[in-house]
Formats: sequence, structure tokens, C-alpha cells
Amino acid sequence: MTTITWQIDSMSVSSQPISGESEVVLTAEWRCVGEDGDYSSSIYGICSFPEPSTGGQFTPYAQLTQEQVLGWCYANGVNKSEIETNVTQAVNTLANPPVIQPKLPWITTLQAPI
Repeated sequence: MTTITWQIDSMSVSSQPISGESEVVLTAEWRCVGEDGDYSSSIYGICSFPEPSTGGQFTPYAQLTQEQVLGWCYANGVNKSEIETNVTQAVNTLANPPVIQPKLPWITTLQAPI
């Protein structure tokens, strides 16, 4: 069974106030990793966020959690379900490749390739 893990790798923040707030997160770089035993695959992306409106909800940068920022990503175009499906399929393909290259039937283990 594939274990899925989401993480935020980095965020870009404004060095100038936006809508009266400082350190506004502009983008987040995210990664979805799938692992099953010896096999793993990941999908990586960047998500942009709209500017906070004056008087709207705002969380100071130092108080942000990874879960909160991932929630922003999902709300701003990152299709969590589709990405997890794609990562799981990639792991399954690695574990059970649809095409293999077995040894040639006329080569014995004592023969070295030319």
C-alpha cells in the first residue's frame, strides 16, 4: 500500500506590506511523495495565492502551519485527489512494471555478454 505524504518545501513572501500586512505569502512550493517499500515517486509544484484583502483573515508568517498552507494550495488549484492518484499509480508502475527486459533465453548464467 502506498503511503502519501504532503509537504511544503519553501514559500515566497513579500518584503513590502500588502493590504497593510507584512510578510504576506505569495507562493508555496509543495511536494506530494508516495512510498511503498523500496519504491517511491513524487510530484512537485508551485502554488500562487491571492493577496489578502484589507480587514480579511490573515495569519502572521511566524504562526503559519504546514497544514494551513497546504489547505491554501488545495483551495487555489492544487487537485489533491488527482495528484495522490497519479503518485500512487507511478509507485505501482515502479513496483509492477508493465514492460520488463528478462535475460535472453539462450544466454546461460555462465556466458558473459559479448
